[in-house]
Amino acid sequence: MIGISIAAALSLIVSMALMPPLINLLYRFKFGQEVRDDGPEGHKTKQGTPTMGGIVIILGAVIGYFGSHLVLALVQPSATGPTASGLLVMFLFVGMGCVGFLDDFIKIYKRRSLGLRSGAKMVGQAVVGVGFAYGVTMFPNGYGYTPAAPSLSFLRDFGPPLMLVVFIIWALFLIVGFSNAVNLTDGLDGLATGATILSLVAYVIIGNWQLRQSCVSYLSTNCYTVRDPLDLAVVASAVLGSCIAFLWFNAPPAKVFMGDTGSLALGGLIVGLAITTRTQLLLLLIGGLFVIITMSVMIQITSFRLTGKRVFRMAPLQHHFELKGWAEPTIVIRFWIIQGLFVAVAIGLFYLEWMPR
Repeated sequence: MIGISIAAALSLIVSMALMPPLINLLYRFKFGQEVRDDGPEGHKTKQGTPTMGGIVIILGAVIGYFGSHLVLALVQPSATGPTASGLLVMFLFVGMGCVGFLDDFIKIYKRRSLGLRSGAKMVGQAVVGVGFAYGVTMFPNGYGYTPAAPSLSFLRDFGPPLMLVVFIIWALFLIVGFSNAVNLTDGLDGLATGATILSLVAYVIIGNWQLRQSCVSYLSTNCYTVRDPLDLAVVASAVLGSCIAFLWFNAPPAKVFMGDTGSLALGGLIVGLAITTRTQLLLLLIGGLFVIITMSVMIQITSFRLTGKRVFRMAPLQHHFELKGWAEPTIVIRFWIIQGLFVAVAIGLFYLEWMPR
């Protein structure tokens, strides 16, 4: 449990220290946001705001995660180091961030609002996603538990095992879908960051509970076969600390944007935690706001193609409310409340099977 606190504190401190010099550096090299011409009129004032702040989210989280293990090794020589589950989720997190960095860099270098071509972006996401999906089915521990099983899961694994190829395709669908969902949500100052923080809090809680009810130390009909629940909670807390630090600078009016570097990394991370904690379908609630915003885009596109009419004034959903006259901070706070309610329901369902009957 100490490792969770150390990871969060280290990543918070490191990210708070690194963000101001990064913002100054981005200003110096004119690495600013390119605003789309067809976006809300109020966003024109955001033109030139430094982007790629996700670099610090990633650096802070990586230092927080590995630093916590280093501190524990010095204080408690018997402490275990980084685990296969934790390293694989961090691989997915950093790998997706690298794809996002390339996307951001091309936008800035070519001074346009579109970066990597969709095909190239998909290839990058697929390479990282397939590597992660295959890796989580490997590396069994002494009890035969792998970071994930090739199965569907809700509160735990259920149903017959999937063929490895089918599982990899399913995992890739989740990774690409959620990384793009966080990217779509990152349209207002602080919106995606705050929603991600709430999701990460859920995974810190879930990892803690799965550790306490692990089949390794607590044999019962409801125990969990999750390989490394504590280390997954450490990963979540490390990224949580970085996100809190980033929100300090991303709160309205934002001094920096996370860019695709941050949004793709965070989306991949959330899916990685869902797969390794065996809560894949519970992710629909833990990331409920991201799902709603993605659905608004799908509804808008489908309606326009079929009928020539738009359901919303603009998609994603947050821009619809901007055009209705809602102030940006009002939208952000209300959407955070919605995400908080989704997370509360998800945690309630997770604990439901342990309630006395």
